[in-house]
Amino acid sequence: MNSSRTDARPGGVVGVLAFAGIVAALMQTLVVPLLGDLPRLFDTSASNASWVVTATLLAAAVATPVAGRLGDMYGKRRMLLVSVAPLVLGSVVCALSSSVVPMIVGRGLQGMGMGVVPLGISLLREVLPAERLGGSIALISASMGVGGALGLPFAAAVAENASWRVLFWVAAALSLAVGVLIGLLVPAGRTDSAPGRFDVPGALGLGSALVCLLLAVSKGSDWGWGSATTLGLFGAAVVMLPAWGWWELRTAEPLVDLRVTARPQVLMTNGASILVGFAMYAQSLVVPQLLQLPEATGYGLGQSMLAMGLWMAPAGLMMMVLAPLGAKLTAARGPKVTLAAGSLVIALGYASALPLMGSTGGLLVVTLVCNTGVGLAYGAMPALIMGAVPLSETASANSFNTLMRSIGSSVSAAVMGVVLAQMTTDFGGHLLPSEDGFRAALLIGSAVGLAAAAVAILIPVRPGADTPGTTAPSHPVSGAKV
Repeated sequence: MNSSRTDARPGGVVGVLAFAGIVAALMQTLVVPLLGDLPRLFDTSASNASWVVTATLLAAAVATPVAGRLGDMYGKRRMLLVSVAPLVLGSVVCALSSSVVPMIVGRGLQGMGMGVVPLGISLLREVLPAERLGGSIALISASMGVGGALGLPFAAAVAENASWRVLFWVAAALSLAVGVLIGLLVPAGRTDSAPGRFDVPGALGLGSALVCLLLAVSKGSDWGWGSATTLGLFGAAVVMLPAWGWWELRTAEPLVDLRVTARPQVLMTNGASILVGFAMYAQSLVVPQLLQLPEATGYGLGQSMLAMGLWMAPAGLMMMVLAPLGAKLTAARGPKVTLAAGSLVIALGYASALPLMGSTGGLLVVTLVCNTGVGLAYGAMPALIMGAVPLSETASANSFNTLMRSIGSSVSAAVMGVVLAQMTTDFGGHLLPSEDGFRAALLIGSAVGLAAAAVAILIPVRPGADTPGTTAPSHPVSGAKV
């Protein structure tokens, strides 16, 4: 292997990759303020408009493991640049859209660029000195929370005061800036002189299975959980996933090395990641609704979309503020302890919501506590994964871990949607989620946080392999301080 641009400054590399993570996360919350207006803007049904969100989810799920494997084969920096291209193109397509179909296409292209975070984290292992690795991983992991936190109030402010197209032109400009900065400041890292053959059948098999699974999960409430379409998609996923696993175990160069994934440290970290992804997404569904429901309900707080975004923003920023603390805890006690501690903090945050959900300040505290736990957990997961996989498979393994979090988030959206849809109250002739429904959702979030902590505690970490820093990069970036 080889490395280039070894004169790059570590601080600059981490800053650029964190910025990339913020921009990628921004894409996910960009359309939230527009969802209610999309049917009117594009003269379409609410069901068709919902594909603007679903397309991004599906494209990201399929593209992320593919980008990870290609990153291991041909270089992470190269795949980072490739991943930025659909972010730019998708944003331009959305900005120019005059109907719902090109908007869905553009959002799908944006989803294809979501692999930048696992690729960036994996690249750190190759270009940073071992002593800088833990804090840098935590910082880039936290960038996802910052992007989501800043994206919501920004998008709401633009949607209320300017053309919605401005959102996507800004997204295109930011994505282009990410690409330029990566090209100028991020070193190439490890490249494989004999990358081998890409597993096309494995990519198609995993992609098809994920589309079936996530489509059924995300659209099941609209189509009906007992409908032929939903059950058919679940059935197809049940058939295709084992078939894909059979192929991956028998091909010489698999998309995902399931033997490595089956190592207890990796397997249980991925299991905890699903639970943390579930718990993380649950509060981002529950709290905004409580903030925006009318005060006349007796439990809603009557906030506007912009005000809601501003109340939610500090929680996302908290993830980045606490990234150094998580790195210190990982360095002192190992990422397993950090993951367990973060999961317990998430559970505590949900439990604290029960007495605090009646005020905006109380919900601010809840989101701050929950996102503190999420930040600790998200910073520990890549460290656990990279401490248990070969250097040549870091991007693939991290991308698969990111996929597990996404699956947890998708399941969370479905479960919370069912809970809040089943526990309703009549308000002026309209059915709204009841206060008991929100309490049930919060209790579920707390229980899932506790389950994630239990799984984390049981992760069997091999001595000397609990952090990625134990395998120093072959060509670290020179250690100039910034």
